[in-house]
Amino acid sequence: MHSRFEPILTGLAEGTVVPYLGPGALAGVIDPQSGRAIPADSDSLILAINDGKPMAPKLMFEFSRAAMHLELKRGRSALTRQLDAIYRDTAWSASALHTWLAGKNLPYVVDSNRDTLMQKAYANTPHTLIVGMARIGGTNYRFRIYQYDGTAYTPIEQECAALHAGAPGSRGRRASGAGVWPVVCWLR
Repeated sequence: MHSRFEPILTGLAEGTVVPYLGPGALAGVIDPQSGRAIPADSDSLILAINDGKPMAPKLMFEFSRAAMHLELKRGRSALTRQLDAIYRDTAWSASALHTWLAGKNLPYVVDSNRDTLMQKAYANTPHTLIVGMARIGGTNYRFRIYQYDGTAYTPIEQECAALHAGAPGSRGRRASGAGVWPVVCWLR
């Protein structure tokens, strides 16, 4: 491994470095049936939710603008159906980076992508999932928190998340000291 990565790898092992995953984390992820790459960056996401057609330049500037435009034009349920078809209903290949990170048993991972490959990589590991929300949905916070027990996600209150994840620097240990509850953040 190149020496400039050694401090990062050491920080990961010590729990002092938190991976923040962007579109590059999905490099090489494909739909095995069609061979097409997962839409990860802004342009590919916009094209995917608009049936492969580009939008006006001001809307092509960023995914959130394009998504809000389609939501206003076609309704939230239409946008949700498009995103479900892209991410939930397509059997994407595994991400090598997600698999590698999950094997490290890290206390925290922040994933800013819209797919669920990180959760699949953590499917055998109890963890806390924080999902960012584009809009405030009846709460003072722009996120929702879920606890995964190895079989299902259960919504939990913010106050309870601290008990599962532990305080910063605790390496994600539960308040009881037994076991590890990594925190996987999924930002929308």
